[in-house]
Amino acid sequence: MGNYYSYMRISTDTERQNFGRQEKALKKYAEEKGIEYLIEFAEEKSAKNFTDRKQFNKLDKLLQSGDTVVFKDLSRFTREAENGYIKYMEWLTRGINIVFLDNPTISSDYIRQMMNTAESQDLVTKTAMEGIIKLLLIVELDRAEQQRRYISKAIKDGIAASDKGSGRKKGSLDKMTDELRHDLELYMHDRTITQKAVMEKHGISRNTLKKYVMRLAEG
Repeated sequence: MGNYYSYMRISTDTERQNFGRQEKALKKYAEEKGIEYLIEFAEEKSAKNFTDRKQFNKLDKLLQSGDTVVFKDLSRFTREAENGYIKYMEWLTRGINIVFLDNPTISSDYIRQMMNTAESQDLVTKTAMEGIIKLLLIVELDRAEQQRRYISKAIKDGIAASDKGSGRKKGSLDKMTDELRHDLELYMHDRTITQKAVMEKHGISRNTLKKYVMRLAEG
């Protein structure tokens, strides 16, 4: 039985994002499965490529057949369709188990079942199933990217249409409204949404914004 590792990634500094949600999800999984992560890898780096991600590369070099890596979702692993597929298949070939908590249909157990089924088929069916496996990965990557773009547009449209004069008093830390909570959660996970935009929409100061973000991070 191999070792368990976890990997977390955010795209920018902790003022904009934090590891809170990933930590909670990974911890819950470990508790439910009765496992202990040998090393918990985390880094603040874009998922545009694997080359620049030092912690990911350290993890990659440590992995041996039978080991398992747990991610909260596919985008923590990669946002690259082609290179992401290549790395994924490389790990499968090396005997690495991959778990995506939010994307179970592309976790390695499910994909290996499909591959084993494909091996027992004729050449045409086998080739078609291999194509389906690749398509599953690419569709999930594209879905995540399209969702990110939709969320970004939605909050920007809301900000543009808002009445800036109707916001709450700057600096006050009132009870968080559902709308503010929604916008803050989007802000924390989409680097294209600026502090200024959220501050102006809700009439809050930079310091107040940080306090709300900390409140959300604490749970």
